Amino acid sequence: MQASRDGDQSLVPRAPTGPTPLQMREALAGFPTGLVLVTAEVESRVVGMLASSFTSVSLDPPLVSLNFARTSTTWPVLQQAERWGISVLGDNQAGDVALLSRPAGTRFEGISPMPTHQGGLVLPGSTVTLTVTRHAEIDAGDHVLTLLRVLGLERDAAQAPLVVYDRTTHRIAA
Repeated sequence: MQASRDGDQSLVPRAPTGPTPLQMREALAGFPTGLVLVTAEVESRVVGMLASSFTSVSLDPPLVSLNFARTSTTWPVLQQAERWGISVLGDNQAGDVALLSRPAGTRFEGISPMPTHQGGLVLPGSTVTLTVTRHAEIDAGDHVLTLLRVLGLERDAAQAPLVVYDRTTHRIAA
């Protein structure tokens, strides 16, 4: 908290200032990110969601991160699974984005994630697939920053990634 002197008066606190949530959303839409599908099997059904907050954290130990909104209804269900699959979507999967953006109950109709050797579920044809387990969770305001330990991964270098910029998907050259 910053304070200022009002003549010889005691320090008077000033309210913190900063961007509104809407201003943050608008500004950060100008930052291109990859798009991933996070999936798991919980009580014999596939659950998951799209995310654009995926990033590499550490090579040793192998860690990545995702941020989940506290308001998400899928996040508490994903937490029940020991292992997750992360599929980095490729440009060949642009048509799946609308399907994967549907409400949770119908999200995977017509979409068939495949199991990995390490126990995750991933979307075939993705640029990169990872099997992960939760390593740590960190309170991050209206989100939960989740650090994930990578148990296995594969990359299809011939596949170009799909990128989100200004809330729409774009293809880029590999």
